[in-house]
Amino acid sequence: MIPILDPHCPDAPFPDVELALREPDGLLALGGDLTSRRLINAYSHGIFPWYSAGQPILWWAPDPRTVLFPERLKVSRSLKKTLRKQLFEVSFDRAFDRVIAACAGPRSNEPGTWITAEMMAAYRSLHRQGIAHSVEVWRGDELAGGLYGLALGQVFFGESMFSRASDASKVALTRLAGAAMDWGYRLIDCQVYSEHLLSLGAELLPRSEFSRLLRKLVPEAPAAAWNNNQRHRPAIPGAT
Repeated sequence: MIPILDPHCPDAPFPDVELALREPDGLLALGGDLTSRRLINAYSHGIFPWYSAGQPILWWAPDPRTVLFPERLKVSRSLKKTLRKQLFEVSFDRAFDRVIAACAGPRSNEPGTWITAEMMAAYRSLHRQGIAHSVEVWRGDELAGGLYGLALGQVFFGESMFSRASDASKVALTRLAGAAMDWGYRLIDCQVYSEHLLSLGAELLPRSEFSRLLRKLVPEAPAAAWNNNQRHRPAIPGAT
């Protein structure tokens, strides 16, 4: 029996993540709402919403968890060439609304999107509160790629990325990893497994170990607040 969350009690605790289903992997609860308080509570405990239009809100805590330690980012030879050519300009929090809209757009390999209008409104609210952030990759005036997610304590919880040009989303991730190291973020949550993420240095952690890291890192303040300086060019681990 999947627990049903009361939409009128955004501060109510979530079920223990160890109670999540094995099949489908990580399904923990349904219902509730997407208020900022509920979302912050969820991410702080390693839980995220993921559902399609017409479904109730579904909350997930998969096991294992896909994460990236910023200093372990892998930069391929071809990506190093792209970075050296400086084909793109990168900014932070310059166009959050455009990034999340692009992430929600149709993709050739997917029939629909899980980023509903309700989800977009919720993360835009978090952005206005200084909790949700974006990385933008520009080719001239064109938004060529980017990603967005939440920053809580010393953890960046990645939500989605997109690319309209070769390597653009990879450039976004490498700049994020460099900024994370500069600003004192210790962990980037990538949520679920993909070969693409593992090729970039992401790894699988048991859910229990991920939860342990969150209990340690979320309460800690990063070395510096999220920096939206558009000219900042963080070092890229492994790019030399």
